[in-house]
Amino acid sequence: MTTATPFTAGATPGVNALPTPPSGWPIGSYATYEEAQRAVDHLADNDFPVADVTIVGVEPMIVERVTGRLTWGRVLGAGAASGAWFGLFVGLLLGMFSTGGAIAPIITGLLVGTVFGVTAAAIRYAATRGRRDFASVTQLVAGRYDVLSHPRSAERGKDMLTKLAWRS
Repeated sequence: MTTATPFTAGATPGVNALPTPPSGWPIGSYATYEEAQRAVDHLADNDFPVADVTIVGVEPMIVERVTGRLTWGRVLGAGAASGAWFGLFVGLLLGMFSTGGAIAPIITGLLVGTVFGVTAAAIRYAATRGRRDFASVTQLVAGRYDVLSHPRSAERGKDMLTKLAWRS
């Protein structure tokens, strides 16, 4: 029987499929993921054992960024485009396996897909009854990003990141 160590950074994915909290000593804290990523890249460029490093997003937030106003025109246009792509895909598949010409199944798939796409989009949008007349993108972000390291190399990592901060 083998025993796993409490430190899991660099562990092989799938070996321990259960979610485990991160462990290690903090060697840096950053306001953005980009800064934390730059710090780990700096460690990697300077021969630090980055398999011992974990980036942890602390204080998670769900951020919904509004990208624009929805109108019937935009909804139906997007539904038509989505349906047309799916119909084209199905038409191409049918065309590949048909004994007759390939153009008829492609055109039929394109037209039927467009009609179904417009219909489905109209039904979905009408069901909201004007309660959500905007489009948005949702992201999971953190309030800050901590860089943790295995205790055996934490002090060296902290020194390296302190020097990086002085340069910036």
